[in-house]
This record gives sequence, structure tokens and C-alpha cells, in this order.
Amino acid sequence: MNILLWHVHGSWTTSFVQGKHRYLIPVNAARDEWGRGRARTFDWPPTAEEVDPAALSDDDVDLVILQRPEELERVAHLRAPRIYVEHNTPKGDVPNSRHPMADRDDLVIAHVTHFNELFWDCGGTRTTVIEHGVVEPAVRWTGELDRLAVVTNEPVRRNRVTGTDLMPRFAAVAPLDVYGMGVDGLRLDRVTPHEDPPQAAMHAEIARRRAYLHLCRWTSLGLSLIEAMQIGMPVLALATTEAIAAVPPDAGVLATRVDTLVEAARWLIDEPGQARLLGDRARQVALARYGLDRFLADWDRLVEEETCA
Repeated sequence: MNILLWHVHGSWTTSFVQGKHRYLIPVNAARDEWGRGRARTFDWPPTAEEVDPAALSDDDVDLVILQRPEELERVAHLRAPRIYVEHNTPKGDVPNSRHPMADRDDLVIAHVTHFNELFWDCGGTRTTVIEHGVVEPAVRWTGELDRLAVVTNEPVRRNRVTGTDLMPRFAAVAPLDVYGMGVDGLRLDRVTPHEDPPQAAMHAEIARRRAYLHLCRWTSLGLSLIEAMQIGMPVLALATTEAIAAVPPDAGVLATRVDTLVEAARWLIDEPGQARLLGDRARQVALARYGLDRFLADWDRLVEEETCA
């Protein structure tokens, strides 16, 4: 299949383009949000090709993957089937948030978590869930540094959404290393930002930290959390959104009481052997549930259903 999709979510797209199809990635001179082209910090195969979407015809595209409502008008000239991937938790009047693609009969909405499907009001639009799958990181947890790792994007602007306001409570236990886009603006004691490193380099660095800290209050399940688990890191996470389904009790510590997580962080810093036990289980669980083969097989089934229909 020739599948058109914009480079919106780098980590998710990295997994998606590992499949057996040809992936058409819009690019423009500015390489802005409407034309980022191929990823520069992720490893993408040559089957992900940069294209000018305005130059594409019906003969070039078998399927369109949408990820933003504004993309609809940009593919209006194409007759190919459409799948809308919803990466995010709803905003606004939760749980009555109306999805922008609600009550449509010309596409299907593919949610990335069951939590998202539960909370979005999609009306009469067909929905399905294809859970995340990640490319297994090449490194393994060593945890020799008495530090905590966080991976997040734009933690200053998003603040309470990403749990940035909670970071000082954990930094009092151990230094925090924060990786991602827009982290340079962090100005917190014992918190060191690492701005948008290449994915492989980031994995190598977080694997040396004692535990992975997931402080998101209201975001969809972060792929970095799954990657950390596959590396073999013990996880400390707020028990919100899909995290409660992704991290079983023997793979990490989940709580809505922040003091419980702070105490658990101190415990893991003091007890590296216990950290290893949790991390071993986290890796086993994440490989089984969020493996790349399962993810690609689920997508192949949906792609076949939509294009054949």
C-alpha cells in the first residue's frame, strides 16, 4: 500500500513506518508542522519517502492516515480511504468531550488506548483501538546512577499536564534528568534538562538512571514510558489515564498519592536490587503487550479492512 501520513508524532510514526508498506511523508522547505519530512532523530527505513502532498493524485495514494482535523482539507482532492489516529486524551468538558471527527461515515477513528476510546465522544463514527507498539531499544538497564529519568515534551508550557510542578518533590530525593523537546526552559534545583537528543543516545542515557519517572496527569500513554519498561527500568508513575493498565504492580509503583511515589523513589535509590527486580518484570510485560510485531499486525488488519471495503 501507498500510505500518506504527516510526521506529527515522531515516536509513534517511527513504529508505524517499520511495516511492509510505502509511506508518503509530506515535506516543505520550512520543515514546519505541515512538512517535517523524515525524522532526523529517529531511525526510519527508506520506505518512508518525502513527498509534496499537493502533487499527489488518486493513483499515488491507497490510504490516508489523518492525525489532525486540519488535514482533512489538505486531502480533499484524494478519494482514498481515511483512518483518523487519535493520539490524545480529550480536552475541555471531560467526559463529554466531542471528538472533531464525531458522526462521520467516511472514516474510522483508531484510538491508541482504550482509555481514549472510553473518554472521547465519537458519536456514530466507527472506532477501534490499536495499542502502541515500539521498536525495542538496543540498550538494557544498568541503573548505576542514583538519579531519576524523565522523558517529556514542552514541560514548561504544559506544566500541570506533564506534572512539571511535581518535579521538585522528587528532585529532593535524587537528581532528575529530563529529556525531550522544549525542556531547556526548566529552571529547577537538581533538575538537568537534555534538549531533544537522538533517540538512541537518549535510551543509552536513561538506562543508566535508577528509575523512570512518569508524572503525566492527563496525557495519552507515553511511548517513552513503554520504551523505558522495555529497556528494563523500574517505573514510578501517576495512576492516571492508561498507565494503570500498562504497568502492573510488580513492574513499578503507581499511585495518585504523590508522597507514595516520592517514598518509592527513595526506596529504589537505596535498594538497587529491588529496582532490578521491578525492571525485569517491566521489560517482560512491555515486550509482551507493546511489541512491534503485534502493533504492525493489528495495523495491517485495519488497513486491509478499510481499503478492501
